[in-house]
Amino acid sequence: MHQLNEINSENFNDKAIAIYNWQRVHIPVYHEYLNLIHRNFKVDHWTKIPFLPIQFFKSHVILPETKTAEIIFKSSGTGGIRSQHHVEHLANYEDSFRLNWTRTYGLASEKCILALLPNYINNGDSSLVYMANDLIQSGIQGSGFYLNDFKKLRDQLLFNEEKNIPTILIGVTYALLDFASEFPMPLRNTIIMETGGMKGTRKELPKNQVHEILKSAFTCSEIHSEYGMTELLSQAYATCNGIFHCPPWMRVLVREVSDPFCAVPLGRRGGLNIVDLANINSCSFIETQDIALTHNYDSFEVLGRVDQADLRGCNLLVAEV
Repeated sequence: MHQLNEINSENFNDKAIAIYNWQRVHIPVYHEYLNLIHRNFKVDHWTKIPFLPIQFFKSHVILPETKTAEIIFKSSGTGGIRSQHHVEHLANYEDSFRLNWTRTYGLASEKCILALLPNYINNGDSSLVYMANDLIQSGIQGSGFYLNDFKKLRDQLLFNEEKNIPTILIGVTYALLDFASEFPMPLRNTIIMETGGMKGTRKELPKNQVHEILKSAFTCSEIHSEYGMTELLSQAYATCNGIFHCPPWMRVLVREVSDPFCAVPLGRRGGLNIVDLANINSCSFIETQDIALTHNYDSFEVLGRVDQADLRGCNLLVAEV
């Protein structure tokens, strides 16, 4: 297996092509899909690689032939059938989120990690909960899941503020809004990160409106966002202005919504395609149902959803365009 920390802008293309050439032969679902669309052939650049529609994670087991999964992650199930990501080696996921978290936020062991993710925990089998639990286990005293115990969360935040403890609060959007409504407070040492989604609890709001509500309640200048999903083993983080940045082993491009095989230039909106080289034993080339605008191949904004796409649990917030 390739080492994620060895991937960079200079060797990304070679790594991506090597993984594509392996997966197009050894991942049966991807192999069959490429044959059906008559595109199971070698390419010379990662932007020419065909992307597997994300819906296949709902209907098929995407694994190499004869292999089994060490763990199966499932989506939150908002809107119907839950996607399933059969992960052959859990270490692939752990390496990805630990490396990217550290490069974005520093060592988890130097921060208090708080998680407000009631919906994900109730459904079970969540990759986000697995990641949050791992970070919490590494975090300093006070780190933990708070579910719906808003008073306990308030007390921990106030304690951390008084002691100047660097803190990161990861929360599903509707729970953060509920907490902000009940316990607004100025937070100077806390990063607030929303993972997106109302989970059917209330009307969806534009992302910028949600961020303004949270910034006002907590007297902070920025709200961070995480872009992640069951079908990916990597995440992109937006630390300001709603622009997501990918780790070195992840790339994005945008396609014409009416023609999935036609890429559009940088700076134009369209359907979001993602290359995630951490998905070594499933499929690294995913055609999502999100609408996005790319700034570069490693940064993008999420603008909404493809018409009639299933509502999904991760980053559901829709910007007004």
